[in-house]
Amino acid sequence: MSNNTDIVKAKVRNMTKRFGDLLVLDDISFEVKQGEFLCIVGPTGCGKTTFLNCLTKLYDLSEGEIFVNDAPVDLKKNNIAYIFQEYSTMPWLTIKENIAFGLKLKHVDKKVINERVDEMLEIVGLTKFKNAYPSELSTSMVQRVVIARAFATRPELLLMDEPYGQLDVELRFKLEDELINLWRKTGTTVIFITHNIEEAVYLSEKIMVLTNKPTTIKEIVDNPIPWPRDVADTDFVALRNRITELIKWW
Repeated sequence: MSNNTDIVKAKVRNMTKRFGDLLVLDDISFEVKQGEFLCIVGPTGCGKTTFLNCLTKLYDLSEGEIFVNDAPVDLKKNNIAYIFQEYSTMPWLTIKENIAFGLKLKHVDKKVINERVDEMLEIVGLTKFKNAYPSELSTSMVQRVVIARAFATRPELLLMDEPYGQLDVELRFKLEDELINLWRKTGTTVIFITHNIEEAVYLSEKIMVLTNKPTTIKEIVDNPIPWPRDVADTDFVALRNRITELIKWW
């Protein structure tokens, strides 16, 4: 739930990305407010991951600018976390050590680290596994570790690239509920890429629909459905169908 504020956390202006002669992202501009949960959907192969890689500065923009807190994004100054499609735990560290990793890199006080890690373990239901190693956990539990590690750093902006794409439906819904719980507790600003329209409607406050390449914004749709959300609810089905039609027809 956003903080009911008009404070803009991230601002993108004229984001354009070319790979040689291939224009992938074409003059994209938008804003994300403090504490907002934005989902991004679009046709397969439209460049959603490229979009996120540009936001994280993994790719240099061909044209355009990205601002966080009204200043050009600077990964040395801005606290930005990124959850990739691939699981990224460190197998030689325990679950507790994995969650603490980002905090240690930021030289956070040891007492604060322990408090944050314990809080995250409790929220994602892994307290009794804190001394286990990733290889001893199920796939969904490992993904909980990744999410807990990201939220533990209290990021200004959390970027997520289809983190649940490899999970079955039941596990995905459980992790989505945990994500919503963490987001509402922390007030983190989230940009979440997904190919799953139902997932976008389940999670988001706003949904950005992208076009085919060269990719631009088709429409940004508000999602006013209150939590907890029911995928069988008529409002949910109507919004899911609307987003589906936006992706299907150009």
